[in-house]
This record gives sequence, structure tokens and C-alpha cells, in this order.
Amino acid sequence: MRLPLSSLVVALALGSAIPAFAQDAAPAAPAPAAPTSAPAPQTPPKLIVAISVDQYSADLFQQYRERYTKGLNRLLQGAVFPSGFQSHAATETCPGHSTLLTGVHPNRTGIVANDWFVPGIARADKKVYCSEDESDPKSSSEDSVIKPDHLKAPTLGDLMKAKNPKSINAAVSFKDRAVVMMGGHTTDAAYWIKGKGFVTYADRKITPAVVAQNTAIASAVATGSGDMPVPDWCGGVDHAVDVGGFTIGTFRFPFKAGDFKGYFNSPRTDEMTTDMAIRMLDEMPLGKDDVPDVLSVSYSATDKVGHAFGNEGVEMCIQMNTLDQTIGKLLNALDARGIDYAVVLSADHGGADAPERMKLQGVPDASRLDPALTGDALSASVSKATGITVKDGPLLYGAGSSGDIWLNAGLDAKQRQKVIAELVAELKANPQISGVYTADELKKVKVPSGHPQDWTEIERVAASFYPERSGEVLMMTKRAVVPGTKAVPGYTATHGSPWDYDRRVPMLFWRSGMTRMEQAQPVETVDIAPTLAALIGLTAPVGTWDGRCLDIYAGEADSCSR
Repeated sequence: MRLPLSSLVVALALGSAIPAFAQDAAPAAPAPAAPTSAPAPQTPPKLIVAISVDQYSADLFQQYRERYTKGLNRLLQGAVFPSGFQSHAATETCPGHSTLLTGVHPNRTGIVANDWFVPGIARADKKVYCSEDESDPKSSSEDSVIKPDHLKAPTLGDLMKAKNPKSINAAVSFKDRAVVMMGGHTTDAAYWIKGKGFVTYADRKITPAVVAQNTAIASAVATGSGDMPVPDWCGGVDHAVDVGGFTIGTFRFPFKAGDFKGYFNSPRTDEMTTDMAIRMLDEMPLGKDDVPDVLSVSYSATDKVGHAFGNEGVEMCIQMNTLDQTIGKLLNALDARGIDYAVVLSADHGGADAPERMKLQGVPDASRLDPALTGDALSASVSKATGITVKDGPLLYGAGSSGDIWLNAGLDAKQRQKVIAELVAELKANPQISGVYTADELKKVKVPSGHPQDWTEIERVAASFYPERSGEVLMMTKRAVVPGTKAVPGYTATHGSPWDYDRRVPMLFWRSGMTRMEQAQPVETVDIAPTLAALIGLTAPVGTWDGRCLDIYAGEADSCSR
């Protein structure tokens, strides 16, 4: 779906509304030397490669960085910012991806969550998915017609195409929402997985590269696979932990022939994403002329593994090894094609481990959510206390984790005031709650800039508050309270809190010839877009970005003043 650039993207740009890891005795093998590089070019790169690793916390990065020997080791030879921040409180996939290439917080991208509720909508569940076209009768919150219209800010690719329509803007991921939020409104190629292979927007056709990749996926699934290999340095985390009825910590991702779900819910998801990205390099082609292009690649397997098994078992150890190798494959493919490219790698959010394992590792306050904080329970208790009932649907929508709560559309103004007062009182009385904020309060909060680790909780919440979509009340749970009242197979840990383990992510920049540097001061993911824009000589009106350009060149040279 190609959208008009002259009005859309320019309007958007102007703001219009649309612990050390090793536990085994063997010492770590020394990382190989970085590839020999020529002096840093003075001309802009021909291709920007923007990589997101879903649920890749700064903690996970630091825990495994000494083990990286392939692609991630290459990126460690560039500009390393180990304390990047998704500064907002809504640390979910859609909001986080929306900041990476727009350079603005979710309060400006309009992406407040993966899903939000619209109590007045003519849909039974009242839920809207972040990257759907809910006006399409074929679309539902669970089986959505994908469209980028909910994103209210231009991406780097959008701005590049506004400057020169010959720029290619391409994106690929397992998840449609990652593609939409990184690619934006004007993608030339946008691919994600649905069903048994890669698909694209409904008004486009898949290309020969997609057909070839889907054939390769089908072939791999048809044969099945045994256990994935476990690096010898994973021994310290290779043990079972009981999470209530089943264990995690020892799974090796075998899958039976014909089991697409088993294939997709494994580190192999990242391998196939890299394979698709490489096919796109050749089919487009990318980075082959004097106009810069952008390729966004979002890897989803870390998130899948984190949700299913937490982040401190052998499962994540296997995933970190696979991620390193597959990023290396992508970078090697770029090198083999002689493309002059620059890379940035970051994440949409971090993640918490399973609370049962956190308790074993010295986090006594780790717990699962109090059932009283679920939407159904809060609806019942508030209704009982106020005497207010509704005929259509529940009294409240949302709740169950840090995030928004919406009120039933059938309430009048007086009822709404009474329900909000009771809801706030009940939430504040619960020992798992860290803070409770109303929409009226949040509308008055100015989102700060700089030093995101010092932001107050309400400022973090305000950074992902968008009045037209956010709830009437927003609840924040305390540190180490993990959403979900009990663990179930496939879902034992998650993210979404305003705390550092969910907000803090790595930010790595690399280009051939760069001098390695590490800057430990806190930076923000909204700094990525203006930093990349400076590399390619792209300027934008004042106010386009919430972030700032980061000087990623060590020494006297300044990458922000080219």
C-alpha cells in the first residue's frame, strides 16, 4: 500500500494527527578480533540496517555479551550504549517498536499498547489491535487486517522517501506490528508471518523472494527437527525450575514433522527472518544506488523464548547463541554484496524472568499478579461498592497488569466519576500497586527529556499516554510483580512494567571504519532516528523528534555534524 508522500509524510513530520553469566568452570573463549576495516567513509552509507531484538533487555545483553563471537561481536566493535531506555511505562512490543525509527515517545506516536479498548465500538470485545484497520469488516482484534494508520508519526523511512521517492523503505519480522511500527506508512516491501509463511498488506502481492522463502520454511517444517545444539557454556543455567505444575529451564526446541507452531516458537524464527531479509537485499535491490535505503529487521524469537521459558534457563542461552549467529549471517551477506551500510541494534523492551525462579535467585518480593487486580475482579468489586451495574459488557476493560483501564461506554458522567473514585481507592489499597493515575492527572504532566533513569513514575506513564486512546485510569504494579495470576505452558514470564528491567535496552551502532567506543551514560531509543538521519544528511523540521543526535564517532569527528 503506497500512500501519498506530499501530504501524508510531511504532515506527520510537522506533527499533524495521523551478573556475569559464566557459572561453569571453563573460562570464556576470547572474542575474535574485529574485521579489518578501512577508514570511515566521509559519504553517507547507502543502506541503513535497523535491527530490533524483541524483549532484549540491557541485563540480558550484559549477561551474554562476553559469549558473542559472530554478528553481535561485530556490533560491539562500534559505538556501544549499554544503557539505552525505552523511557515510557508501556513497555510492550507495539509502543516500543513505534519509538525506534520515529524518534518520538508513544504519547506522540499514538501507540499506547499492543491493544487498547474502545468501549463504544461496535465490536463484542471492544478491543482494537495496534496495527489493524478496525473499520474493515473483515478485521477483528484477533485476526486483523493490517494497516499503519494508527501510527501518528513518520518513521525514518517515511522521511527518507519524502525527501527522495527513490529511497527504498523495507521491513521484515515475524510480527506484523514490528514491521508496521518500524517501516511506517510508505514501505516498498513489508513482510511478516501469518499462518504458514510470510505475507504482506492485503492490497499487495507477495513477490518471488517471499514465495522462495515460504517454500524453504515449508520444507524445514516438513522434516521436523531434534534438539537444537547447546553451547558448552550454557551448563550453568541448564536445570529445571518448577513454576507450578510444569518445569522450565531445560527445553531444547525439538519439533515434529509438520509442526509449524513448534518451528515458529523457537530460535529458528530469527534464522528464517534473516533468510528473508537476505532475499530482500537482492530482490529490491537495497543499497545499490546513490539514494540511501533503509531495511528494518525485527527479531522476535527472544520474546517468544522469554514468554515461554523466562530469561535465565538454557532456552534463552540457546537463543542468545542463535541470535548472534544469525545476525552474523546477515552482516556477512551485506559484506558479500559490497554494500556500504550502517547498522543500529536496539530493542522494543526488556523482560522479567519467571517469578518462581527469581525467588530462587534472591528476589523475595517476586510474585504473580493478585487475582483481585484482574479486570473481571475489579469490575465486580467496584460494582458492588458503588451499586453501579451495566447491561452491556463489563463495568471495566483492561487491568490485569501495569497499564490502562477503560470504563464502560454506558456510564453517565456522574457514574463515571463515582466509578473512577472507587477504582482508584481500591487500587491504591492493594499492596502490589506502585501508582495509580487518572487521565485528568496525566494530561497535565509534561514529558521530560534526558536522563530517563531519573524520570518519576508518573512521567514514565505520561510518555505513553495518548488521550484519544488511553484509559481513564492507569495502574502500575510494583517491581517484580509479573502479570498473569499463574504460569501456563507457553507463558511463564512477561514485560510491560515501568521498571528498569523492562525499560533499559542496549543501543549499538556500527559502520565499517568506526573506532570502537562505549558510552555508559543513559540515552533513549528516541535518539536513534535523529542519529541515523545525521549519517545520511537528512534534516527535518524542529520538533520532529523527541530525541537528540548521538555522536557515534569516537575522537574529534562528530557524526552529528556531517
